Amino acid sequence: MIALTVTLQVQPGHLEDFLAAITTNAERTFTDEPGCRYFDVNQSLDDDHRFVFYELYDDEAAVEAHRAAPHFATWREAAGQFVVSGSQVNTLARVLVSHAGPTQTA
Repeated sequence: MIALTVTLQVQPGHLEDFLAAITTNAERTFTDEPGCRYFDVNQSLDDDHRFVFYELYDDEAAVEAHRAAPHFATWREAAGQFVVSGSQVNTLARVLVSHAGPTQTA
């Protein structure tokens, strides 16, 4: 399993537009991509314009399929309009232990 954690800051005045765009992307990713197991969108308790996404994919091929999906291209366009430039940090990690227990490290 591969976890993708994304942190970013939304530009002031664009919160509603951002939420519409990320909601569509998350829903389409989870329902249309068989390799996506989770796609959680989290809003900071301290700053309502700060977000963390937690995404879980079967493998690196599923991450690449996500990045190639049409809804991801739409999301990237929206992110370019609503996310503070330079604030987005993507971290890919191999999942070693999850709520379901140890995972394979192959």
